Amino acid sequence: MFSEALIYFLSGFLMKISDDFMDLKNNNPLAIVSGILSMVCIGYLAVIYRDATIIFLAILLGTILSGKVDGLGHLVSLLFFLGILALFGIPNIGITSLAICTMAAWLDEMGNDVNAIKENKFKGKKPIEFFLKHRPALKIAVFLLAILGGLPIVYNGLNFFQPITFIYFILFDLAYEIAGSRFDNVYNGLQGIFRVFRKVYAPPYN
Repeated sequence: MFSEALIYFLSGFLMKISDDFMDLKNNNPLAIVSGILSMVCIGYLAVIYRDATIIFLAILLGTILSGKVDGLGHLVSLLFFLGILALFGIPNIGITSLAICTMAAWLDEMGNDVNAIKENKFKGKKPIEFFLKHRPALKIAVFLLAILGGLPIVYNGLNFFQPITFIYFILFDLAYEIAGSRFDNVYNGLQGIFRVFRKVYAPPYN
């Protein structure tokens, strides 16, 4: 349980760091490295746990459908994730559950339009502002599937989640938010480390 929670957390943190390396700093090498590390974590969860398979496939499909796979880092991460699934396989999943979560992920991606937020198109409209900022659709979908998973209900084609899955997903989302708020510190720290390495391994002057 602890290891699964930790991997969910690391997945969210690394995913956001990778996004910001590319979107904010246009640093493809760091975006690719952190993206691959994130996909290693996510790929492990998706191969082992059915709930994670549905959630992360939904995030992938929602991102593709919203046109957000728009950089080298995104493309490399996507191909790496698909390669893991092709190599190791995935559990059997319910198409209905995947469709619900994919639609929710797509709504989150479309609602979280950076340009719309910057232009303040919805300023003063609290429900819309909340939706744009917090992207609640997938959280709600996971929560409902987790609640139903705790009830004695069986429905063919619809995989309900284990109740603990909602906690894991909140950890993933929390890590994503933390990474976004602390990104400058992470980036500046890495820059400092690279400067030290350059000094240590710099060739001596003749």
